[in-house]
Amino acid sequence: MNTSLPRRLAAGTLALGTATLLAIASSLSASAHVSLEENTAQPGTFTTLTFRVPNESADGASTNKLTVSLPTGTSLLGSVSYVPAAGWTAELVTTKLAAPITSGDDTITEAVTRVVWTATPGSEYGPGSLGIFKLFVGPVPDVGQLKLPVDQGYSDGSVVSWSGGPGAEHPAPVLYVDDKPVVDHDADSAPAATVTTPASQTARQPDTVARVLGGLGALLGAVALVIAVVGRSPKSLRRAKKAS
Repeated sequence: MNTSLPRRLAAGTLALGTATLLAIASSLSASAHVSLEENTAQPGTFTTLTFRVPNESADGASTNKLTVSLPTGTSLLGSVSYVPAAGWTAELVTTKLAAPITSGDDTITEAVTRVVWTATPGSEYGPGSLGIFKLFVGPVPDVGQLKLPVDQGYSDGSVVSWSGGPGAEHPAPVLYVDDKPVVDHDADSAPAATVTTPASQTARQPDTVARVLGGLGALLGAVALVIAVVGRSPKSLRRAKKAS
């Protein structure tokens, strides 16, 4: 019996398995990004903007600050309030408008243009955690969409600016009003059980990658064992039988 064939099969199986593991690991570990839980609204209504903010630090840094920039001009949101997040303070930053805006009988000369959340010591959240930040805004202007850039600050001093367009490495969250929503395949879609409000607890998302890799590793081990048994030559089998 040619024992080189089973050896080649075993080597090929292990190589294929390794490539599969790497491909799956790459897919499962692909970064999610800052997104809106509900990204559509009707003109003239008031709505809650729920920002889902995963911590993507590769160096173990914690998320400790979040700044949301709001639109001005014709896309102005006249009323902005925040939903308190345990362990975090929030500041509404008001800016004087370059040109006053008339709305009915009212003339608006200043508006909230930024909301800044800052973690109190011990309330930051680390890698594997997902923060939830909410704003109640309105009335929603009659426009195609509202781009809502977010700056995510980390404990190591770095800042990730989520301000790009669709398909960018760091796209900005978008609220679609008259425009048809763009399907965002990379937006975070963690189940509610893995979502944490930005409090002192830092619950982590299930280690899906580790579980999948562990299962595939066990499967490959079983395959290799079968190939090893099948690949034993008749001569070696006779020796084993004689020795027993």
